[in-house]
Amino acid sequence: MSSQETPPLSRAVSYTARLAQQPRLLLAVKTSLAAVLAWYLAPLIPFLDDQYSYYAPLGALVTMYPTVARSARVGFQVLIGLAVGIVLGLSGVAALRLGVPGGVVLGTVIGVGVLLGGIRLLGDGGDWAPLAALFVLLIGGATDPEEFSVAYLGTTAFGVIVGIAVNLIVVPPLYLRRASERLSALRDTVTRVLDDAADAVAEQRIRADRFEPALRTLAESRETVTAEVDEAEESARANPRRRRHHGEREENSRRMAALDRTAFLTQELIDLLLELHAADDASLADDVRDELAGAIRRTADLVATPLGDPDAPRRLREAGEALAYYQRAVGTPRPGTRSGIATGAALELCLRRIIDVSRPFV
Repeated sequence: MSSQETPPLSRAVSYTARLAQQPRLLLAVKTSLAAVLAWYLAPLIPFLDDQYSYYAPLGALVTMYPTVARSARVGFQVLIGLAVGIVLGLSGVAALRLGVPGGVVLGTVIGVGVLLGGIRLLGDGGDWAPLAALFVLLIGGATDPEEFSVAYLGTTAFGVIVGIAVNLIVVPPLYLRRASERLSALRDTVTRVLDDAADAVAEQRIRADRFEPALRTLAESRETVTAEVDEAEESARANPRRRRHHGEREENSRRMAALDRTAFLTQELIDLLLELHAADDASLADDVRDELAGAIRRTADLVATPLGDPDAPRRLREAGEALAYYQRAVGTPRPGTRSGIATGAALELCLRRIIDVSRPFV
């Protein structure tokens, strides 16, 4: 390769890499490309009337989704929905030929189409059943309904195939890195909640209104990250790039399970602290309170540890030691209710579980 050819190639590779990092822009470009290809290639399909070629870009449009697996699934469901609607529409045309009033036929076809669209097997294609039936009844009924139906389904199917092919060939999306970044953001959110809990214990300011915003943010983060990881896993299905990222997929899956469990235990920890406070047993001895705050803070430090951090073993050891100090302190009989002592032991168990969940990553 000559030196004159290298700069254009490098620019093309750089542009493609940047495009792959903008999912919505990439989807828009690929959808446009698929629609144009379907439009120009549809007239070449044998045995189909090319006057209905405009349905091919429609097929490409409805099947283009951020992941290849979802494109294939939705494309298949749309075609099944269209087939159901076409059969229903042809039944309506037959009823018209028998003299059934048009209003009765139209209302029945649409109503039955909507009912059939609720079949679970049709999925996203369910909405296309009444639409296809209407097209066959109104457009096909004015010409040749059988010819229109075959052309409608055939050209749309061709567009679906083009859409799936473009999505598979042109930078097939793989959202593993984005999911990993979202997991790190969830880890940081959990860490902040634990740090705030440690401060609240040390300052004797355990209040529900203090934790409400953080817990709401934590719940939203869990939901968002779960969706991101699921989409990343879906993007790997039927994707030729997945083989090079098998380790990253497994790592994201393990991190998601661990962080989801950690977030749940963090919520439990806050609930236990609030229970201790509501029982008027928050006036713990200073040494117990200090040990609890220290154990929560060292646990937060462990959760915050990035993958591969050389300080991870030290943080794990410090978290275990801090928890042992708290365990010894809470195990000493002291004035207070028995429920308060039981809650203190539950706090220790909750922190121990968070540490155990984090252990495989350090």
